[in-house]
Amino acid sequence: MVGNVIVGQSGGPTAVINSSLAGVFKTAKDRGAKKVYGMRHGIKGLLDRQYVDLSEKIKTDIDIDLLKRTPSSYLGSCRYKLPEISEGKETYEKIFEILNELDIKYFFYIGGNDSMDTIKKLSDYGILINSDIKFMGVPKTIDNDLAVTDHTPGFGSAAKFIAATMKEIIRDGLVYDYPTITIVEIMGRNAGWLTAAAALAKGEDCEGVDLIYLPEKVFDIDHFMERVKSIVSKGRSMVIAVSEGIRVMDGRYVFELSDHVEFVDAFGHKQLAGSAKFLANKIGSELGIKTRAIELSTLQRCASHMSSRTDITEAYNVGGAAVKAAFEGESGKVVVLKRVSDDPYMCITETHDVHQIANIEKKVPLEWITEDDFVTDDLIHYIRPLIQAELSPIMVDGLPRHLNVDM
Repeated sequence: MVGNVIVGQSGGPTAVINSSLAGVFKTAKDRGAKKVYGMRHGIKGLLDRQYVDLSEKIKTDIDIDLLKRTPSSYLGSCRYKLPEISEGKETYEKIFEILNELDIKYFFYIGGNDSMDTIKKLSDYGILINSDIKFMGVPKTIDNDLAVTDHTPGFGSAAKFIAATMKEIIRDGLVYDYPTITIVEIMGRNAGWLTAAAALAKGEDCEGVDLIYLPEKVFDIDHFMERVKSIVSKGRSMVIAVSEGIRVMDGRYVFELSDHVEFVDAFGHKQLAGSAKFLANKIGSELGIKTRAIELSTLQRCASHMSSRTDITEAYNVGGAAVKAAFEGESGKVVVLKRVSDDPYMCITETHDVHQIANIEKKVPLEWITEDDFVTDDLIHYIRPLIQAELSPIMVDGLPRHLNVDM
């Protein structure tokens, strides 16, 4: 089917989301696409007719290499929830009018759960009106909470950054001859995959973190305080990893136990931040121990200088696999990674029905969380292959060079 391609990025960025964009662009051009358009700020930008011809922006192999190493979303992102088809027919009519104006035959959306919801709705509407446009989802999220896929591109690089950063924080925390406590808050609304990556810090050269708290289990503040007192009574400094999404028995996030400013996005997600600060203040006031709270925040998803080569390669591959599948007639699908070997590590790509992935969260299995506030070796072995190898930044004047769509 001859025609043009359009691709967009949505949701929170990752260190390798642009590698998937590079995979879509390069594979589409190699397979004869006339034009490859990029949506500026996802589906919301498309509704405002904001798009660029990527062939005018990405002209050489060096540009492709720079794009792979560029953090954040090259095209810009959005958190825009499409209405249900029955409630927003005019929205879908406008989207398809724009796509037809551009002679789009293949639509690719790089993102997580909410982005796959967009693919689901667009492909369903396309079927309803007998459109020949193919819609494919390209997985992305540092949270690693997409269903079906073994893991999600973006997670490996974030896990690598977290594990490396935790090692450095642990070294820093052990310099004094008296106990100190450092609580590190790590992203993860309902799934604790990223926080679990803190366990990888432990090795021959590092003592590792002392406690890990994931959102999959109810957070017991009294038990937490007893654990802290017990360890500190031995004269030890501590480093504790907590997910931003940990909740107490009544369902409240820990950060909601203190004064906070609340922001809710279009998908109903609260902005989470402050759990580590609340716990640090509680320890300091009740136990009189020097305690520091650290929020890794956006560093987890934009640290491309600490990206995993495995992650970059897989991100590129899923973009290319989505194009291949769409050009061969598939639609309403998401590319997933299937692990076929642990030693040596190997993953292949497959496609899966978007209806079985969109809006479904994959959480850390409870059997991978220990009773003593840590994670099992099975979870560590699951994550470790995903952080392997590096792709060095292209350095100019002592700093990494990135590709900017507006330049």
